[in-house]
Amino acid sequence: MLSSRVAPVAAPEEKTAMRLLISARDQNALNHLKTLSQSLPGLQVSTRLVSNGHTDPLYGLEQMPDFLLLRVSHLWREELAALLLHPLKMRPPLLVCGPLDEREGMRLAMQAGARDFLPEPVAPEELQAALGRMLMEAHAEHGAGGKLVAVMNAKGGSGASMLACNLAHQLSVRAGRTQLLDLDLQFGSVTHCLDVQPTHSHMEVLQQIESLDGMALRGYCSHFSPSLHVLGGRSGELCLAQDVRMEQLEGLLRLGRSTYDWVVADLPRQIDHLTGATLEHADHIYIVLQQSLSHLKDATHLLRILRDDLGVQSQRLQIVVNRYDKSAAVSLKDISEALRCPDPYRLPNDYTVVAESQNTGTPLELHAPRAAITQAMRELSQNLIGVQAHQQGLLKRTFSRLFGG
Repeated sequence: MLSSRVAPVAAPEEKTAMRLLISARDQNALNHLKTLSQSLPGLQVSTRLVSNGHTDPLYGLEQMPDFLLLRVSHLWREELAALLLHPLKMRPPLLVCGPLDEREGMRLAMQAGARDFLPEPVAPEELQAALGRMLMEAHAEHGAGGKLVAVMNAKGGSGASMLACNLAHQLSVRAGRTQLLDLDLQFGSVTHCLDVQPTHSHMEVLQQIESLDGMALRGYCSHFSPSLHVLGGRSGELCLAQDVRMEQLEGLLRLGRSTYDWVVADLPRQIDHLTGATLEHADHIYIVLQQSLSHLKDATHLLRILRDDLGVQSQRLQIVVNRYDKSAAVSLKDISEALRCPDPYRLPNDYTVVAESQNTGTPLELHAPRAAITQAMRELSQNLIGVQAHQQGLLKRTFSRLFGG
């Protein structure tokens, strides 16, 4: 028979608690998982003991739970296959534990939408961390979600793509899942800077954004690592800004923010409906320039447009001086006064290290971890994060080990 027992965690009047269903064929395992789960605030836990011929953990439910924790049995193939029969949008976010064959089972679990696989015996801290991540994802989908960071050159060649790629990598290491989004539709370079070969393009995603969910978005991205996904163009593909509607881009930004903890957008040096929409929605905007009068002139013009025409608040703007030289004719004081930015951030002039990093498609953190430019990137990312980042999920680490990211 199928039985459900509810053990509420929050007080009955709590309206924001989310429903976790734990399904298993073993009563002892069910009780153990329930005990571990109900200590996490914000969850209302119910259990389901499956002891008849059914293999579908969602069979006959009148109301779908917000999350499903499935302890698979020796029938794990049938149990996971049954979940795949449910429409994608009807499947709750899934955690899997139990006697699962590593390679075949994890592939099937991932297809069924598993966020994490927890090996037995399940450690309390790993289960609670996995449930905590799922709660954060759910709250992000119904709220502001992840942070959007826009990076833009004040003058061509200032180093915005270098900053965007390395900032995205730093965030992916220290602050959770990160998407690097190349919005330079014609001359984007982030896939080259990270040496990934895109099999899909941002145009494909934009053209069908209304029908995609977070899992599909992750599938369209190229994976530099389990926590850093890249979405850009394919070489030889002509993309025009007028081919993209503003609502398509806004849909992509919303989906990115609900799927990832951070979205870093590398913007072209132009003002159009795409860059305008991205800058309008960005939580943080980095404007990159170097120490010359022409850079300062263009930066002054760009900042005026952002503040006066687009209404970007000054607290969202950060000036980054790349290849900083304290003996340059244009000083930090000149830049601060001209741009009304009291504290420009400095990236040291480490041309050789940066060139080697970009030529090999290796982020600075991996290519030259002790270099001054790398240290500056760490500090920049830590200032952005503001708090210690959470660790990667166990499933992501396991997938990386088994399948190479």
